[in-house]
Amino acid sequence: MDPDALRVFVKVAELASFSRAAEHLGLSRARASIRIQELEASLGCLLLHRTTRAVRLTPDGEQLLPRARRLVAELDELSTLFQGPSGLRGCLRIDLPIDFACNLLLPRLPEFLAAHPQLEIQVSTTDRRVDLVREGFDCVLRIGALEDSGLVARRLGSLLMVNCASPAYLLRFGVPRSPDELDRHQIVDYSLRFGSAPATFEYRHGDGYRERPVRSSVTVNSAGAYLAACLAGLGIIQAPRVGMRESLASGALVEVLHEFPCAPMPVAIVHNHGRNPPRRVRAVVDWIARLMAPHLEAG
Repeated sequence: MDPDALRVFVKVAELASFSRAAEHLGLSRARASIRIQELEASLGCLLLHRTTRAVRLTPDGEQLLPRARRLVAELDELSTLFQGPSGLRGCLRIDLPIDFACNLLLPRLPEFLAAHPQLEIQVSTTDRRVDLVREGFDCVLRIGALEDSGLVARRLGSLLMVNCASPAYLLRFGVPRSPDELDRHQIVDYSLRFGSAPATFEYRHGDGYRERPVRSSVTVNSAGAYLAACLAGLGIIQAPRVGMRESLASGALVEVLHEFPCAPMPVAIVHNHGRNPPRRVRAVVDWIARLMAPHLEAG
C-alpha cells in the first residue's frame, strides 16, 4: 500500500475536497485524484463518493480513515526517528489570533526555523474560529472557552484581562468608579456575529462574575479594530492585558475599574493528531507553549 496515497486519502477526507487537499500537499488536483484511484484499485473498494459539489466517504472509506491516520502518523514518526531534533521535516499549517501571531510568534519564528531548517510553516492569522479539520490545520491557538469537539487540547493557562479607555473618552464621559456608574458610559462591543447578543460589561462580583448591559455605538469583529476603536475614544474595552501593555505604558490608554476585571480568558492549543501526534507537530506545540508561558497565569 502506497503511503503517499494514504496521505492523500486522509487529507481529502478531512477537507472534503480534492482541490484543497492537493494544495495542502503540494500536488496537482489531477495527481491527487490518481493517487486515490490507485489506492481504491489496490484495496478493491470505493473509498470516496465524488460529485461536482462534494466529496464524502463511503462506508469503506469511513472504516479506513482512522487506521489510515494512525499509519500516516507512524510513518511520519519513523521517517525522523533517528535524525535528531534537527531532522524534523514537512509542512505545518497553524492558525493563531492576529495579535499573538504578529507580536509573539512571527518575531521568534526565524530562530525556530533555524533549529528546524527542513520544516515549512504556513501561518494563518484570523480572529474567527477556523474549522481545524475541514480547513486542514495541524494545530490552532484557541483563546476563550473550548468547544467539545473531540479534538486534543493542551491547556496552557489563562490571560489576565484589563478594562481600558482613551484619555479623550475619559475627558468626555468621566472616569467610572464602579459598574453602577456605567449607565453614563458606553463600551466598544466585540462580536464575531453581529447582532447575536446585546452589549454587556462583565465584572468580578464576589466569587463569580456578572454581566451588565451597557450602551454601545460601535461593534467590531477583530482585535485590531477593537483596539483602534478604543484609541479613537469610542468606548471602554475589556481585553487581554498582554495586548494592552504598550498602549497603557505610553498613556494612549488608561486602565479603569481596576477592581472589576472580567474573567480571565483560557488559552489552549488544539490539534487533530490524536494522543500521539507526529514529532513536528509536538515540536511546534511545545514552542508555542513556551512563547505563551510568560504571559499566562496557571489555570
